[in-house]
This record gives sequence, structure tokens and C-alpha cells, in this order.
Amino acid sequence: MAEFLLIHGAAHGAWAWDHVIPALASLGHHARAIDLPGCGADATPAAQATLTACARAITAALDRPTLLVGHSAGGYAITAAAEHDPQNIAALIYLCAYVPRAGCTLADMRRAGPAQPLAGSFRLTADRSAFAFDPAIAADRFFHDCPPDRTAKALARLTPQPLAPQEAALPSVARAMALPRHYIRCTADRTIPPDYQTTMAQGLPLTDLPTGHSPFLSAPEALAQRLHEIATRTLSPGRQKG
Repeated sequence: MAEFLLIHGAAHGAWAWDHVIPALASLGHHARAIDLPGCGADATPAAQATLTACARAITAALDRPTLLVGHSAGGYAITAAAEHDPQNIAALIYLCAYVPRAGCTLADMRRAGPAQPLAGSFRLTADRSAFAFDPAIAADRFFHDCPPDRTAKALARLTPQPLAPQEAALPSVARAMALPRHYIRCTADRTIPPDYQTTMAQGLPLTDLPTGHSPFLSAPEALAQRLHEIATRTLSPGRQKG
């Protein structure tokens, strides 16, 4: 059995993994999800929801060797956690996620992409500490291949995303790079272009899911199976570091 901690992307929360957690349990694993600071049901003010706070929230939730799964912007959070304290991190799994480069913010990496699918999709809050997605655009970019009922529930649960974590760079990613890592590319993604996912995953073990940006809603059983396969390889004797 493997231990998983599932980390959501921008404007989402722990609720994003509600269908994946039981699917992993059916495969013999234990999985949990948390709300990052300022997201989901977490009440941290957006101005205090920094990338460092995200890293600390993740490492505080770890009490045994755990595979961290980061979706989308969650790739920055799990990498920051590895840089903060890798002691209980067994592996980093990037799910159609940003893989940080030292010295680059998530906003930098988004702007460096070959296309800008999210251009015009969000608006800053009045105090400029967070941004919110336009529901109509989010439905197409995030959830286009999800069941309509799950899309409706997800859109209703999106919350403003604190800006600070997306404007912070990691000075080093050496600790993260020393851990086993894996990338799951979503080949029908309308948020992060699949070609850009390929670029960010260079040098990492890479597998595909034929889904859009939210396989935790569109194909949770297939995602759980992929995570099971990665865990089996990662935790087996003689595993290779990515």
C-alpha cells in the first residue's frame, strides 16, 4: 500500500480529489487531500497565502513516506514542499502540472508557454491579492470532457486564487530533483498545452492520459490506476530516481 497526498491546482480545493481517493482505496492505497492556504475551505487571507505557506502546509501534513501528487499549479506547491523538507516525500508526481525552474515564477512559466489558453479568463480581486476565473471560460478550459453534473459542482466550488504563490520563484529545485519524479501528461488539455507539458517533463518518466485538464473528474479511475502503476514502480526495490 502506498500513501498519497493529493494537491490541487489554482482556485480548486481538496474537493477536486473526491472521486480519486476512493478509487485509490479500491487499489489498496491510502490517499488524502488538503486545501492549500487561501483555497477551498481554508480561511488564510490571500495576502498571507504565500508559496512558503503552501510548502509548510504540505510538509506539516506528512508523517510517513508519501507520494505527493500536484495538479497544474500544484506542481509548484509540491516542489516547494520538497525544497522545504523532503524527509517524508517518497516521490513527486506532476499531473499536467508546472515543473518549476529555479528562479522562475509560475507566472513566468505560464507566459513562456507556446500558447496562452487562459488569456482573458481571470480577473483580479479589488485588493489585487487574488484572481477569479470566468466560469464560462473555466468550463471550457478546465472541464470540457467532464460529466455535466461534475462540471457544475466544480464551477460552483472554484474560489479566488491567491496571487502570491504564483508570483514567487524557487531559488533552487535541487532537493526536488534528487527525489523520484514522474509526469502525467494530459493529451487533450485545453489549459496547459500538451506540447508544453512535454517540454516541462523533459528528463522525467512520462506517461499519458487521454483527457483534458481535470482527469480527477473526467477519468478518476484511470487516473487512480496510473498513480497505482507509478507507485508500484517507484516503491519497488532498486527504483530509479527521475
